[in-house]
Amino acid sequence: MEITKQLIAEHGLTENEYEKILNILKRTPTLTELGIFSVMWSEHCSYKSSRSTLSMLPTKSEKVLVGPGENAGVVDIGDGIWIAFKIESHNHPSAVEPYQGAATGVGGILRDIFTMGARPIAILDSLRFGEMDLAQNKRLLRGVVSGIAGYGNCMGIPTIGGEVCLDPAYERNPLVNVMSLGVITNGTITKGAAYGEGNPIIYVGSATGKDGIKGASFASRELTESSYEDRPAVQVGDPFMEKLLLEACLELVQEDYLLGMQDMGAAGLTCSTCEMAARGGVGMEIDLSLVPRRAKDMSAYELMLSESQERMLICVKKGYEDEVEKIFKKWDLHSVVIGYVTNDGILRVKDGEEIVAEIPAKTLADDAPLYHHPEKEPEYLKEMRTEDRAGLEPAPTNYTPNEILLRLLASPVIANKSWIYEQYDHMVRTNTLICPGKGDAGVVRLKGTKKAIAMST
Repeated sequence: MEITKQLIAEHGLTENEYEKILNILKRTPTLTELGIFSVMWSEHCSYKSSRSTLSMLPTKSEKVLVGPGENAGVVDIGDGIWIAFKIESHNHPSAVEPYQGAATGVGGILRDIFTMGARPIAILDSLRFGEMDLAQNKRLLRGVVSGIAGYGNCMGIPTIGGEVCLDPAYERNPLVNVMSLGVITNGTITKGAAYGEGNPIIYVGSATGKDGIKGASFASRELTESSYEDRPAVQVGDPFMEKLLLEACLELVQEDYLLGMQDMGAAGLTCSTCEMAARGGVGMEIDLSLVPRRAKDMSAYELMLSESQERMLICVKKGYEDEVEKIFKKWDLHSVVIGYVTNDGILRVKDGEEIVAEIPAKTLADDAPLYHHPEKEPEYLKEMRTEDRAGLEPAPTNYTPNEILLRLLASPVIANKSWIYEQYDHMVRTNTLICPGKGDAGVVRLKGTKKAIAMST
């Protein structure tokens, strides 16, 4: 297929970014390669516009065991107990398909936790919507809350806290942040990396379908009226399948032959392969003809960019393939060797005998172009900083203090949110000490210890 300017633009790449791709490959990319660069260099995967700002945040401490760059952060809370946690957004998918967008946001954040070898013990959220006088915003709110509840409740993990705020800035374009926290007690953190030339790369979990194709690129674009036609870019989740995957993966992390594990979240098979290779400083070769699939007519492009849920990629020591299969077969999940580690630093993707992509893994995972956009302090912040408030008098009003209080309490921003958190199962696992609505933070005990974790968003 000819790579035209229109095709490049449809993949969310600029002309300068395409020129950089040509310089890397020293040739014209295949369609599959263009799609791979598109998702890995999207804002959703690369943080190319926000990485410089995020790098200003403090990330190091003697208690921080794993910082930025892995699937989740890990901190040491003492007595041999480590906590893995992460928060992530799923805004665009939730705006287009609120139930599945929010549900798969929960599924993705849970996989990030148990990928590290931690058992998830809590879910939290932070939500923003436009004002409730618009029917579309009401629909989004109901759908998002139902999606979070549906996935989390089925997984048997309590949703113990969150917040909901309303503002015209989020009109038809919600902010859906989901957080999860897990516990590691065996002293072992599983990294999302591949090691050792010749070691097998194994696909585990659910089969690959056509849902969520180019979801990472979609999540990085500006949301417009035409975005609502992009429902195929929204993933479809199955929490019961994820529950099986969770238990199988946590069983696997007890084995010393496991070298690395990565979930197939944003950018699916593309992201998991190139990130595992780049983190381990190795290459990887996979054969797409071996990938379990739900649809027979899937192209290499679709297989690499599908974001079907409940899938993982693992790297183990050579000779232990059958042991891995036994574990996942017990949980009725796929376990298929689709490739192996190489020593050339190249992500090589084959479809049978045909090579459909050959790209240096590090350029995909670490070398996306970085942008530094101009910044300007909003005028209202300047006014707030310089305003002299010493002599301010209360504004005149015809309302009594009691009437003012009732008007405040009637505001959707302040009003009781129990109808939201009552949809969440916050007592499952029987470890919740402080439930939503009962305090400023949810609190979960760590059974068998004298510790408890307070969480809030």
